[in-house]
Amino acid sequence: MNNLGRILFVALLVCVLIVFAQLKESSNNEELITQAKEFVDLLTKGDFSKAVIHFDSVMTKAMPPEKLKEVWQSLIKQVGSFKKQIGVRTQNLPKFEIVFITCTFERASLDVKVVFNIEKQITGLWFVPAQPAAQYKSPVYVKSNLFHEKEVEVGSGEWVLPGTLAVPNGKGPFPALVLVHGSGPQDRDETIGPNKPFRDLAWGLASLNIAVLRYEKRTRVHSRKLTNYKGSLTVKEEAIDDAIAAVRLLLKTEGIDSENIFVLGHSLGGMLVPRIAMLESRIAGFIILAGTTRLLEDVILEQYNYVFSLDGKLTKNERSQLDGIKKVIEKIKNLNDSGAAPYREKLLGAGAEYWLDLRRYNPAEMAKNVKQPMLILQGGRDYQVTRVDFDAWKKALSSRKDVEFRFYPKLNHLFFEGKGEITPAEYQKTGHVAERVVGDIIEWMKRVKNE
Repeated sequence: MNNLGRILFVALLVCVLIVFAQLKESSNNEELITQAKEFVDLLTKGDFSKAVIHFDSVMTKAMPPEKLKEVWQSLIKQVGSFKKQIGVRTQNLPKFEIVFITCTFERASLDVKVVFNIEKQITGLWFVPAQPAAQYKSPVYVKSNLFHEKEVEVGSGEWVLPGTLAVPNGKGPFPALVLVHGSGPQDRDETIGPNKPFRDLAWGLASLNIAVLRYEKRTRVHSRKLTNYKGSLTVKEEAIDDAIAAVRLLLKTEGIDSENIFVLGHSLGGMLVPRIAMLESRIAGFIILAGTTRLLEDVILEQYNYVFSLDGKLTKNERSQLDGIKKVIEKIKNLNDSGAAPYREKLLGAGAEYWLDLRRYNPAEMAKNVKQPMLILQGGRDYQVTRVDFDAWKKALSSRKDVEFRFYPKLNHLFFEGKGEITPAEYQKTGHVAERVVGDIIEWMKRVKNE
């Protein structure tokens, strides 16, 4: 590989992990865009000492000012002098936010890829060939002429959320489904890279006479308010309250069959299904997609170990990150109701109340008390929520005739099909929720409706 290729593709400054992330204080995109543009300005001006001010600890060690200067000057030798910034786009990942600043140079156009962590620090930097923003293309099973969409508001007051209701064409009333997100500041489509799994589900199901409600997550829309939230912030405030509000919106929506409203939870949303069920008895049934049954901090550590093991070796920086995560998780384990460790310290982006609340919750055990039918789905190529979790649901619920299980060996955490060893990079490739998953959901909902 030539020098340019080495700069563009090999000079990985820090490993970006796609993990089953916990609740975090998400940053405002506009603020990060401004920060990323200023960072690029500092590079072009040669002010490398000031450019590294917002680096996190790992980047500070890996890329001190003199090293950053060396990388930048080497880049300029390959692509020519810097001309100007011509565009910007953003990308949300479960643990990071990425800003791409498209720049023109004398002999090439490049994207400066600036990765921010939850503290709004720069934790990764790449120079990659400029690419246009990925355009979503609906999967083949979507029939856009068979449904329409309308904008709605979920909840009320200070926590109101914008949402979209996909409604089949025709008179109705239609069965309906609420989609509940995974962790982090998700948008209504659960966008990750070029992919929008919740849009796939909504449009695919609406094409088959199911109304589907999806909405922006509270941690995305109200991130600044949550940062300064004075109450006990738990998954109830993060996700459960809004899922209940979405169901209650559908209950009073014209054209919706109020006796056939279902809830689908993905990842964290799937984990929380039993708690949602305890708060609203009018839900007809539940669908769990890759819902974990274990303590969240244990799952997070497992994911770090998996990703760091992919190349068969542990670098110094990876070992440092892993040691840091283990120390934080040890603090989480040492938390108690009196607030040890200390009570107000943020651990993996969340306060003690968050972790203590989850410690008191056993999803599989609580699911035994859910009176409604359930459908539990799991991908075999999912490293974020694994067969261990799926088997725990089965162990707790397999004696119930109204609970069904589906395991898809070739599907990943997004229920996209693939093959071989799963890596985080797979989420950056365009894919869609597998058609058979949409079909299984439809078949199950119809069966529940007719029983």
